[in-house]
Amino acid sequence: MTRSQLNSGRKLQPLRAIAIAAAALALASCGSASDEGGKSRDRGPTAVSYVVVQPTSVPLVQSLPARVSAFEVSQVRPQVSGIVQKRYFTEGAFVRKGQTLYQIDPSQYQASVAQASANVRAAQASADSARALAARYRPLVEMEAVSKQDYTNAVSQARQAEAAIAQNQAALRAAQINLRFTRVPAPISGKIGISNVTEGALVTANQTDALTTITRLDPVNVDIQESASDLITLRQSLSSGGVAPTAAQVRLKLPDGSDYGFTGTVQFSEVIVDQNTGTVTLRARFPNPMSILLPGLFVTAQFSQAVDTTAFLVPQQAVSRDPKGAATLFVLGPGNRAVQRTVIATRTQGPYWVVTQGLAAGEKVIVEGAGNLRDGAQVKPSPAKGKAAPRPPLKVQPPAKTG
Repeated sequence: MTRSQLNSGRKLQPLRAIAIAAAALALASCGSASDEGGKSRDRGPTAVSYVVVQPTSVPLVQSLPARVSAFEVSQVRPQVSGIVQKRYFTEGAFVRKGQTLYQIDPSQYQASVAQASANVRAAQASADSARALAARYRPLVEMEAVSKQDYTNAVSQARQAEAAIAQNQAALRAAQINLRFTRVPAPISGKIGISNVTEGALVTANQTDALTTITRLDPVNVDIQESASDLITLRQSLSSGGVAPTAAQVRLKLPDGSDYGFTGTVQFSEVIVDQNTGTVTLRARFPNPMSILLPGLFVTAQFSQAVDTTAFLVPQQAVSRDPKGAATLFVLGPGNRAVQRTVIATRTQGPYWVVTQGLAAGEKVIVEGAGNLRDGAQVKPSPAKGKAAPRPPLKVQPPAKTG
């Protein structure tokens, strides 16, 4: 063997060693893969946990747009004409019912009262004279000392005098009322707005512009807009059974997303559908001691008009969606096999899906370990921990009667 052949042989030896090592690694990896495959085939049933579901009472909670309106609004207008002498309130302050707001010059109306009072006294004097004349004629007509016609005229004049007294008394009362109207009182209690007139301004009894406006803000009304189709669906559900009416306690979310601290109660529902929006107005009443709710404010009302007494509360981790968007879950079937079930679950309540169709009382819903399950797979079940169990049924309250 030549020196060149020896050198080439020495160069091939490291390459052969590398090839042998690579082959050994490949064989080792194949062996480990086969071992893992064997182990995976020997894993056995998947361990899962389940909860036993029972029908419960679930409120049908809705979130609807709403708008705040004042409980009472009064536009203050003058009842008589005259010059405003004085304003007795501070703009933006709280005024009480009956409190004097403006004083209109009463001079003209005081004179009218004095004149009407004098007319009453004159009518009374005339009546006294007419009654006395009729009384004197009565015995004379019996003696035929005066004619019957004269006596009849005297009696008629006495009655006319009595009527004149009544007429003048009515005029006196009208004059006294007009005099009282020169003091403009607050018709309701509430926050008073801007004064549209100043001292010295001329106001008239028939003017269209209000002197000022008073708004009562505690309590307030909240007008909720509900779709007519939703209302019809609710009434059909109530008539078909399975859904019970309940007292509609309403909560509000303010425009900044925060919760309003007080609850309200639905007072009534309109009987006419708005032709422009296709909605029906429901009015709720809320306490408003801090004047947070202002007329015209848009809010979101959350309330329950009814309670579904046959729904199931299923933990959210148990429900998934198929490619078509349908809600599915696994229940524990015979022989400890997982059975995939399509259910109707259109809304959530806290940590639960509200399932209205697809489950029966007493079924075991798999809540843990269902991620890689297939329909009909063998499982090893165990009861879930307490946190996965649905909450107990709610008590159904009858709707409150409103007058």
